[in-house]
Amino acid sequence: MGTVHDVAAYILSKAAPMSAMKLQKLCYYAYGYHLAWEDEPMFAERFEAWANGPVAPALYACHRGRFNLDAEDITGDPTALTTGQRESVDIVLETFNQYTAHQLSEMSHQAEGPWDMARRRAGARELERSNEELSDVDMFEYFSRLVSTGADD
Repeated sequence: MGTVHDVAAYILSKAAPMSAMKLQKLCYYAYGYHLAWEDEPMFAERFEAWANGPVAPALYACHRGRFNLDAEDITGDPTALTTGQRESVDIVLETFNQYTAHQLSEMSHQAEGPWDMARRRAGARELERSNEELSDVDMFEYFSRLVSTGADD
């Protein structure tokens, strides 16, 4: 299994430069859709329900304090991803790379979505800090609904 760093490095190899926020959201969408399509997690690292949407703290630690990222800015091994994982990321890039970081963040805030459910579990109000983890069960159910209805979010 690859890591969030491997996925981020793969995304940056295809679509850099981009903002750190956009990279976080693309990793989130890649993880969620892969979970729904393949019924397996893409990597072991978790997402948390931060104020501006889902964030993988392990990835955040690599780009903290940086706004824009280039292909070489995240140490990861894109070749560690399976063919299925690369295909999931490619589809997510084709669908979501057109959106800005702020649009992706807003899209990740959908009611009854994994981020919203984690924020509610934590009792976090708008713009309040939270490190509540998004559950794979919530992510699987949410992204499976999107896949079954043909919605992109």
